[in-house]
Amino acid sequence: MAKNTVNETDRMVVTRVFDAPRELVWKAWTDPQYVMQWWGPKGFTAPFCRIDFRPGGKFLCCMRAPDGKEFWNAGEYHEITLHEKIVYSMYFADPQGNKVDASHYGIEHEGGDGAYDVITFEDLGNGRTKLTLIGNESMESAKNSGEVEGWNQVLDKVAEVLAGLTQAK
Repeated sequence: MAKNTVNETDRMVVTRVFDAPRELVWKAWTDPQYVMQWWGPKGFTAPFCRIDFRPGGKFLCCMRAPDGKEFWNAGEYHEITLHEKIVYSMYFADPQGNKVDASHYGIEHEGGDGAYDVITFEDLGNGRTKLTLIGNESMESAKNSGEVEGWNQVLDKVAEVLAGLTQAK
């Protein structure tokens, strides 16, 4: 396994507590029909998402900006512990899932190859779940680039999806 490009203690960390059971948060995070409802920051939509959810499996998602421009992300799952942890790599892609440089989309990107994101799902009891995202960039870089703000917007959208799912039960 490749080493992370950022010191473990200096990585971006974003957390959110959801008023939803861990199994439901997991489902919202891993089922393409729900991922398409939250993929991308505020104002973006996700018209396409394909997930092969298993270690070695790949995913491909499109996020569409309010101006109609599309950005494709793809990646591979490296570790999955049911309802607890997901480790994956993610990169900019074309619509077929082929890796492209971030500059293809006019983005300056400092994340390095061989770096992994980690998502943990912690059952807090009483139907509450703490989700923690550990990114592959430094916290300072992620704040400066808007990545932290973007993830917080994504997590706001996840909360909306979960609210709908819990009401539907």
